[in-house]
Amino acid sequence: MFYSKASTLTQPKVPFRPRIGITLGDPAGIGPEVGRKAASCQEILQVCEPVLYGSEDIVNEFVGRESAEAGMSSYTAVEKAVRDALDGTIDGIATAPISKSAWALAGLPWRGHTECLAALTGATEVRMLFYSSRLIVALSTVHISLADVSKMLTKECLKVTIELTHKELPHFGIEQPRLVVSGLNPHAGEDGLMGDEEQRVITPVVRDCQRLGIDVSGPISGDTVFQRAAAGEFDAVIACYHDQGLIPVKLLAFGKAVNVTLGLPIIRTSVDHGTAFDIAGEGRADPSSMIAAVHLAAQLATERAAALRVD
Repeated sequence: MFYSKASTLTQPKVPFRPRIGITLGDPAGIGPEVGRKAASCQEILQVCEPVLYGSEDIVNEFVGRESAEAGMSSYTAVEKAVRDALDGTIDGIATAPISKSAWALAGLPWRGHTECLAALTGATEVRMLFYSSRLIVALSTVHISLADVSKMLTKECLKVTIELTHKELPHFGIEQPRLVVSGLNPHAGEDGLMGDEEQRVITPVVRDCQRLGIDVSGPISGDTVFQRAAAGEFDAVIACYHDQGLIPVKLLAFGKAVNVTLGLPIIRTSVDHGTAFDIAGEGRADPSSMIAAVHLAAQLATERAAALRVD
């Protein structure tokens, strides 16, 4: 069973078994294997009806390496699943890993699922959140170079991340989320001695959000904030950039963490790992993260259905 950090997500009194689309990801990676394993798992069959999207037709020819054909195949699966989620044919999506290089080879303009899903659904602001029983982290910036983080971490960017996280965490069973923003620089800038982003961007935004009634603290130095959150002092950390947030999540919960896209009109979860081309086709891929992703998508869909009935 997949549990919330604070409590299990509520289940409706009337039985509801959502249909969850599982996109198989890059067919040359482990996506088809973990997707099939998750779809046949009894734990998953008890909480939802899995619907598979994707093709394995080219896996033998291209197994273990990037190709334009595999990239386009994985995109087509995502695009079809999104259409079905938007029209209500399915109640949510759990995605297996795609290859960003294969998407580039296929001429696709997006660097990953998150940007693609925003474009396909018309969402204007989306964020990546990694959810596990031990640590929850939302990312303010994602697929950009480290050299560009300071430039992209604007007040508006950080405020949107905080607001989306505050808005969405109650759906995960955390009714009054306690958020904290990690510092960008060592020692959270040390009063400007090691960078001014904390003084210039982070602190003003935290104060603005506090005035809006959001329980948010920070900036707190990145070398301690994740440990404090994992110990229970905070419900979620707002990280400044991709690896700052993902390193502690994967250290504490690799294989059990779930990537959730905030800000979409549909439910979308995903695994916490990549295509693992090195073991593709060998039948030994661990489906734990895929199972967790499908399970969480089913729980969120069930919670949404219950809320609609109450409304």
